[in-house]
This record gives sequence, structure tokens and C-alpha cells, in this order.
Amino acid sequence: MIYTVTVNPALDYVLQLEKVNTGEVNRTNDCQFLAGGKGINVSQILNQLKIDNTAWGFVGGFTGTELVRQLNQKQIVSDFVKISDTTRVNVKIHAEVESEINAAGPQITEQEIAAFKSRLAYLNEGDIVVMSGSLTPSLGADFYKDLLPTIKEAGAEFVVDTTGQALLDTLEYKPLVIKPNHHELADLFGVTFNSNEEMLTYAKKLLDMGAQNVMISMAKDGGYLVTQDGVYHAAGAKGVAVNSVGAGDSMIAGFVGTYFETKNSVEAFRIGMACGAATAFTKDIAVKSQIDAVLPQIKVEEVK
Repeated sequence: MIYTVTVNPALDYVLQLEKVNTGEVNRTNDCQFLAGGKGINVSQILNQLKIDNTAWGFVGGFTGTELVRQLNQKQIVSDFVKISDTTRVNVKIHAEVESEINAAGPQITEQEIAAFKSRLAYLNEGDIVVMSGSLTPSLGADFYKDLLPTIKEAGAEFVVDTTGQALLDTLEYKPLVIKPNHHELADLFGVTFNSNEEMLTYAKKLLDMGAQNVMISMAKDGGYLVTQDGVYHAAGAKGVAVNSVGAGDSMIAGFVGTYFETKNSVEAFRIGMACGAATAFTKDIAVKSQIDAVLPQIKVEEVK
């Protein structure tokens, strides 16, 4: 089983209007509530790939009830911990420019945290846990890291989609894959890359530090996969990028889901690249037909 973790999901309140006049009453052309969260995005892509998964996290209040209702509609299996506080609402304003107002998130009690950690007893050898997205203020900065010993003791794999020191802190536990973009990779080591060769040298350092696979996303320029067996490149797919939200989550989902079924990192990279591009080319998380349309463009070549 693959488990996706979204500890701070949200109902995104998406407002469409032509222009925002500050200090005045504004009226929308359209509005809707959408279930949001990086781990939830991963689950959506896994469902499109017909790979079994379960969404974990915390939900509460009427907003949490609506979030779970929407996941049920999309046939996403979930096993959230119910909390006494209310799942947050994030406001997304689509006007002449796009603006976002993201709430910090609910308070989560020690009892509720313990209930979440008890879910880890379900893990078996070969399972994969994908942890994505922001933490609520009441969860310590080490929340994800503190779960890793238990996950590894169960014989499961894990992915933490994060950056900076929080990413480096996971490497001793040997994450299945990490996905910095080229800017984040440079920031990790406090350097500037003058060539792709320099960039790949630092990606290999992450392997030495514990990562099993390193994917480097480079937007329209495609991406690289660095493994112990070799270095691989895929050129970017041709299309009009209209959405960056969820593209990275889709890339992770494609990699993790394919690796779960094939244990082939290169094929997992190919599908991951297709999923990421397909989401970038649509206004929402990509569906199977959109992924299939992009996939023939993704050619993976070993770098000599």
C-alpha cells in the first residue's frame, strides 16, 4: 500500500472575478470549494494510475467533513484522524492577477497526534509513505523526521517532499526519492551552478548522504534522475504551462506509484515526468487521458 500524508489539508475557496477593487465591495463571477493539499494531490494522481493508496492526515469541523466528502466523490480512500479544531480554509482569488490567503491551520492536541502515529502500526514491508505539505503551528518542525525511524523499522519506504535543512535531515534514513529543483539543489549547498555537470556532481553528493534516487526538475528544460546505477535525462514535454500548482506532487506520485509496481527507477522517472508535465498543462491535477497524451514525448536517455 502507498500512504499519502497531508497533515494540514485545506478547503480552497476559489473566487473568480475580473478585477479586485480594494476597499470596495467586490462580486464574483464564480466560486467553489475544492479539497486541497499536497498529499491529496499525490493520491489523485495515484488513483488516475489505478494504484491503491490511502490518504492520512488530520481533519475536523464542517470543513473537514466537506473535504472528506469530496475525496469520497473522487474515490480517494482516506483514514484521517478526526480533530476537535476545524480544517483550514485557504482563499484563492483569480482576477487580473492571482492572489492567495492561506490560513495557518488548526490546533492539534497531543492525543490527536498519538492517534495519527498509531496509524504507523499498519505499515508492512514494501509499503511507501509519502509526506507532503506544510505543518500546522501545533506540530513541531521535526514532526515528519520523528516518524522516520518507525517507518523504516516496519520495512517501509518513505518520501518527504520538502526542501532545505528539513530535506537534509531525512537523508540518514535513506528516502526512496528526493525531488529538489535545480535552484533548490544549489541552495542546499550554498553554491551557484555554471553547468549541468556541476549540478549533477552535487546531486551525486545527495546519494552519498543517503538518498536512493534524486530527481532534479528543471521546468520546461525537463529533468534528471541520478541513481547509484547511472544518470538519466528527459527533455521537457512540449505544451503550454498554465499551472505550477500540483505539478511537483504529480511528478512524485508518478515516480512513487510506478516504482511501487515495477521497482524500476528509470521507468518511474519517465512516468513521473509525464505526470508532472500533464498537470502543468492543465488548470487542475491531470487525469489519465492527459498523462497518456504527454507520455510518448518523454524519452529518457542515459547520460554518458
